[in-house]
Amino acid sequence: MEEKKFDKNSIIGFGLIFLIVMWMIYNSQKTAQKEQAEKAKQAQIDKIKQAKEVVAKEITSVSVNTTTNDTLKSQKLQSALGSFAYSATLSTAKEGYTVLENNLVKLTIANKGGYISEAILKKYEKFNKGSGQLVELIKNNNANFNLALQTKDNRFLNTKDLFFEPTFKLVGENKVVSMKLKTGPTTYLEYNYTLKPNNYMVDFDIRSQGLSSTLNTTKPTDLEWDLKTYRNEKSVTYENQNAEIYYEYEDGKISYVGQGKDKEETPVKTSYIAYKQHFFSSILMTNTPFETTKIHSDDLVNDVKIDTVFTKQFKSTLPLVYRNGELDYKMNWYFGPTDYKTLNAIEDKNLDKIIPLGWGVFGWINRFIFIPLFGFLGAFMPYGWAIIVFTILIKIAMSPITFKSFLSQAKMKVLRPEITELGEKYPKDAVKKQQETMKLYNKAGVNPMAGCIPALIQMPFLMASFRFFPSAFELRQKSFLWADDLSSFDQIVKLPINIPMYGDHISLFPILAAVAIFFYMKMTSGDNQMAQPQQEGMPDMTKIMKMMIYISPIMMLIFFNSYGSGLSLYNFMSNLITIGIMLIIKKYFIDSDKIHAKIQENKTKPVKEGKFQKKLREVMEQAEEQKAKGKK
Repeated sequence: MEEKKFDKNSIIGFGLIFLIVMWMIYNSQKTAQKEQAEKAKQAQIDKIKQAKEVVAKEITSVSVNTTTNDTLKSQKLQSALGSFAYSATLSTAKEGYTVLENNLVKLTIANKGGYISEAILKKYEKFNKGSGQLVELIKNNNANFNLALQTKDNRFLNTKDLFFEPTFKLVGENKVVSMKLKTGPTTYLEYNYTLKPNNYMVDFDIRSQGLSSTLNTTKPTDLEWDLKTYRNEKSVTYENQNAEIYYEYEDGKISYVGQGKDKEETPVKTSYIAYKQHFFSSILMTNTPFETTKIHSDDLVNDVKIDTVFTKQFKSTLPLVYRNGELDYKMNWYFGPTDYKTLNAIEDKNLDKIIPLGWGVFGWINRFIFIPLFGFLGAFMPYGWAIIVFTILIKIAMSPITFKSFLSQAKMKVLRPEITELGEKYPKDAVKKQQETMKLYNKAGVNPMAGCIPALIQMPFLMASFRFFPSAFELRQKSFLWADDLSSFDQIVKLPINIPMYGDHISLFPILAAVAIFFYMKMTSGDNQMAQPQQEGMPDMTKIMKMMIYISPIMMLIFFNSYGSGLSLYNFMSNLITIGIMLIIKKYFIDSDKIHAKIQENKTKPVKEGKFQKKLREVMEQAEEQKAKGKK
């Protein structure tokens, strides 16, 4: 009887199966360990949270119970707070506030928690000008600022639950408020606020003295900063689209947390975090970058008819590292307008980068052309007229490019009959037809790309305008004609229903812009259809252009109905002026007979072939040779 033997493939197969089984066992154990670690971590977090809640309840219970005698009260506070019970026995351990203000901003600082409980901008009103309601960035507990402390005797305390001792003083022209959370006469945690005249910036220092023996300093303490942003503009939708968190990290890089539900980023070495509410911002800056941060954004607008009070929920967790057992951080607060000039004037902070002016060439156009020019015009005339003059100047500057584009179209139109003849002569030989067409262009001195290049040059200016006008703080609550606010929509009719994607109102400037773009595309598409022959194997550009004549105005109506009317006014004037320039050029500067005569004259002259044309000809000749070889 023949003895059975395992062949080589069987051994390899069993080996692979064994390895796969062992990997599955290892992976399942690793997953179980990971789940167990996550549960332990969550249990520890829940334990800390529960301990903090117990401490907060004990503090509240002792504070409100007036019948408790001093000895018993002191014992309860000592049990709940340990060394920090000292702060709760001071005369200032009660609900109270200290006001810090200048001519621009009013800040109210609470004894409990030592943080800013109210921030009001004195020069700006909510919604519409004349409403009488000032812009309030912080009010009615929409903000939270807290340090999560852990003591050496394993207590977990929140500074937002503890009472600070306030001290107000003047240092020259600067107003200074010191808030101290004390563990004794000379040991404390201090928040120091300094406000200068005519300034939105507040110097803010966090430091501790003599707490190295009280606090657990082996790991950082978390600074928690939350803000539930109030709606300040007429259009809750438009404001919400432009409300987001920006931050600077890794020595000058700027980024942002995306729009939508539960968006989160974890940058390193963060030097500032900006809670941007479209036209106003709350910004926390530090001279000592935070090593690791967790930044969270959540959209609160689910229904624009119902969710009209708040727009976003912003949250940040920032680690404060102890040095030599103490905290010492030099920081700044900014509560003010998201205005490019104001933010750019703050040196060495890069705060102007939170304004989305566009990347690359779009940003350069906005920073070095649009902003200076528009700012100059706005100093001499109302902003509605400034937009019109601004548009006229931009279009005049671009008119030489526009002229070249129209001239190229006219030349192509003149050559149209000859190009058609080539198509009839080589109906089935696309390569040969293309070769002869290029020869015709070369002899006539016509560059088929000349009509495209000017359009490409103008495109960055168009794209820059889509970034510039929504960010132009100068337009906020500035009226023009029927528009009461150029930074918001110009409603002329209120609709009884909300139309999806369109809204519950009709704006007039988008309608005018749509009409202007319709006639502009109607005029230009007619010339393009006459000038450009249908290429074999390519999409029918005539049909595409006909579709775009109607699609573009419809898109303008839909998407711009709730946008700022300043942008719609710019687009209306831009297309209107372009139509006027086009009509003038066609009437006074472009003569088809002269162009035809010039082309015929060029055909008789010796042609100097350019490098690009030579390379293109060689490629076509090679294609022709390969085609001929294929036939053989």
